[in-house]
Amino acid sequence: MTPAIRQPGQPRPLGQRGRPRQPGQLRLPTMTAIGQPGQPLRSGRCGPRGEAGRTGQRGIALLEAMLAIVILGIGLLGTVGMQARAYSALADAGMRAEATLASEKLIGVMSADVASINLYNLAENGAPNTRLAAWAQETKTAIPGAVLAVTVADQPAMNRYQIDISIRWQRKARSEVNQHRVTSYIAR
Repeated sequence: MTPAIRQPGQPRPLGQRGRPRQPGQLRLPTMTAIGQPGQPLRSGRCGPRGEAGRTGQRGIALLEAMLAIVILGIGLLGTVGMQARAYSALADAGMRAEATLASEKLIGVMSADVASINLYNLAENGAPNTRLAAWAQETKTAIPGAVLAVTVADQPAMNRYQIDISIRWQRKARSEVNQHRVTSYIAR
């Protein structure tokens, strides 16, 4: 069946209830969500004052945003804490490397001066003699607050000298004391 084409002057077709439709007018159902006959259906509305159907969820987006900011803040604080610990470990490693270099340098000087090796003894917190003064000053410049000790022990049975070098330092006032100790043997 083909629909009939309305000729000019013919009456408009009737809608529900016998009223002619206006061009572009939509017919809405005649029942509301709460069942009041004769009023158009309002989707998404169900409260007694015409509020949105999600009246119990007002401010949820704000709460979610605030929660996301708190979680982000905790994550950033954790990242900053890890970075501070990494910096601290890096500073300790740098001072350990300086202590190793200073010890090796002194062992090299002592092995070149075996004839007067017994003059390289230095008690902890003692004043260095002329042979150790430059090395002690250089080491204390590289490692602030360093406490130096050098012990030379003669081992005639083994035809060698035992050299013990100890360098202690504390990076911060309340941190633990670091100690670098090197034991070396120099042949006669």
